[in-house]
Amino acid sequence: MGLWQDITGVTAAREAAAQQQAGLEQGIDVMQQYLDPYAQAGEGALGQMHSLSGAMGPEAQQAAYDAIQGSAGFQSALQQGERGILQNAAATGGVRGGNTQGALAQYSPALLSQAIDQRYSQLGGIANMGANAAGNLASGVGSALGQAGQAQAAATLGEYNMQRGF
Repeated sequence: MGLWQDITGVTAAREAAAQQQAGLEQGIDVMQQYLDPYAQAGEGALGQMHSLSGAMGPEAQQAAYDAIQGSAGFQSALQQGERGILQNAAATGGVRGGNTQGALAQYSPALLSQAIDQRYSQLGGIANMGANAAGNLASGVGSALGQAGQAQAAATLGEYNMQRGF
């Protein structure tokens, strides 16, 4: 039977289909290798967005806010802003005035709100990048699997036609 398949070309058709299948699987592996980190980053960003928005519960939201408030960037901006308010008040003679105390009391919450909005926006960009990577990966894998199916179908039809010809 093996000699007959060699003569009719069935063996060659099967080998060609197997090689095409292997190439497509290798292409899928390469796509996954390059796009998975982006998809995973997007997934992580989406989780953080859920925490910031409160979708994961008040404890997760508070932890996300605390992380922002405890960050070096936030603390630096807070110190610089408070220093600026105090320097301005000192220059105008109103350090102990109610306006200065009010400005200091309003500054930290306003800065935190701005930092939360900025972080949410940054995470949205990462999540979108991840969604695009996941979409590209799914499209590429779907296309490759379709091509693999076509290769197998062509090999099967080729085998049938070769055997009918003899």
